[in-house]
Amino acid sequence: MTKFDKSKLPSRHVTEGPERAPHRSYLYAMGITEEEIHQPLVGVATCWNEAAPCNIALNRQAQAVKQGVKAAAGTPREFTTITVTDGIAMGHEGMRSSLASREAIADTVELTMRGHCYDAIVGLAGCDKSLPGMMMAMVRLNVPSVFIYGGSILPGRLNGKDVVVQDVFEAVGQHQAGEMSDAELAILERVACPSSGACGGQYTANTMACVSEAIGLALMNSSGMPAPYESRDQYGAASGEAVMNLIARNIRARDVVTRQSLENAARVVACTGGSTNGGLHLPAIAHEAGIDFNLFDVCDIFRDTPYFVNLKPGGEYVAKDLYEVGGVPVVLKELRKAGLLHEDCMTASGRSIGEELDQITREADGRVIHPVETPISATGGVVGLKGNLAPEGAIVKVAGMSAEEQVFSGPARVFECEEDAFAAVQNREYAEGEVIVIRNEGPAGGPGMREMLATTAALSGQGMGKKVALITDGRFSGATRGFCVGHVGPEAAHCGPIALVRNGDHITIDAVKGEISVDLTDAELEARKADWPGPRPTIYASGALWKYAEQVGSTYLGAVTHPGGKAEKHVYADL
Repeated sequence: MTKFDKSKLPSRHVTEGPERAPHRSYLYAMGITEEEIHQPLVGVATCWNEAAPCNIALNRQAQAVKQGVKAAAGTPREFTTITVTDGIAMGHEGMRSSLASREAIADTVELTMRGHCYDAIVGLAGCDKSLPGMMMAMVRLNVPSVFIYGGSILPGRLNGKDVVVQDVFEAVGQHQAGEMSDAELAILERVACPSSGACGGQYTANTMACVSEAIGLALMNSSGMPAPYESRDQYGAASGEAVMNLIARNIRARDVVTRQSLENAARVVACTGGSTNGGLHLPAIAHEAGIDFNLFDVCDIFRDTPYFVNLKPGGEYVAKDLYEVGGVPVVLKELRKAGLLHEDCMTASGRSIGEELDQITREADGRVIHPVETPISATGGVVGLKGNLAPEGAIVKVAGMSAEEQVFSGPARVFECEEDAFAAVQNREYAEGEVIVIRNEGPAGGPGMREMLATTAALSGQGMGKKVALITDGRFSGATRGFCVGHVGPEAAHCGPIALVRNGDHITIDAVKGEISVDLTDAELEARKADWPGPRPTIYASGALWKYAEQVGSTYLGAVTHPGGKAEKHVYADL
């Protein structure tokens, strides 16, 4: 068993020398032994709460992590941070808290680690923003770090078919259209989510879980197993042991998260038809390390990555199905065959990603994971757009859409917020062929950059998902289907062109060419800018969301709130 030299570890500031006797008193008060006090202190951070099934199993899994840390001569110290769960925050004012919670998670984990001088971290997360928030904290602190996903929910069953929460959101639209009774909706809502775990499709949580493996912060295959499986605990214990190996070898988060590993992660988002939110979170993680990797860099990778993993919402299967055919390691093997993977990147195991994949014997099954040489489509499931309507870019998920469906042109129907758009959709106050514009929903203007799942799911439920397009400076849920363009930048609050669009303006979206434009000249846009009345006032004049709106930067850079790794004057682990 490794004996660790604490002379260079942060925890020496609270455990070593006569002057730290008072600090040790507090540790003895919690039943920690003398031997344990002088071992490395490992933060075991979870986003456990009783808000939603995504987080409810994290408390149990943390106990397994602690056993692993102890088995490898470390002293685990468990702490929790917040989570805002998008499924419950969706479609109302609560969704403004979602993206801001990513920053709060990163900040609170950083403050806890700094305040108690922990030497390393194992972070457990379940719902959408908690995954990038936890990974951002790891990279910001630059300590030995292992990430572990809480696991996905099991699919429900109804009338012989698998059902997921996306089906319930879309059922709201069917119910409004008179195609589903109150009783049918009541049955569906009761069976769609039968266990603990995060949403099962390739929405944001599972997209970022796949990223955690591809970027190297999580152990191979650790993200796949559903949350209710007690056998997940083996991954927890292994993660606890792995972090002790990283401490011994002084392998830190930024040794793992590099420009090349970020590119690997972007490949996995694209080839699995992952959430457009990947284009927001990867730049934010890069920012913590001082790496330039913005939305355009992400989308360059998306453009030449084949889409070959058949997952909801664009495809047919859920995370449990992916796990059962070999999970992310098999996906990474297919990318390697096509020469699309940087194999030398370090991982949480202390081995390179190439060395890890050499141990994987399973191959693509052809049903969930198609062979890379015969993909579902030749380019990624997520596409970046740019043009005079979005000079700082925009993003759209095209997984499951034909090439013809990826081009749309029509008159604008403008709404000043999501509620107005949702009411219009409910009342059928829109027409086939229109481009629905929802503005003032960006990170600063919202504030909080809400997701529009209630609106997009209602459109799909009404059978109109492919008959209209929708663009916004807000975000879309990973569960969104249809031609829905998000992250339009600059946002309306910063007088981006989306603020200047009027009803009837002709908008063209071409996801094949990567273009988004409005049929206005530069002079016309400038004239409208001169008449712009200024940002739409919000009701958030104090508190956390006011603070977030004041600090948050451009969407294409990750909607971050501090200067990042480039401005650092010290590394926490070296203090």
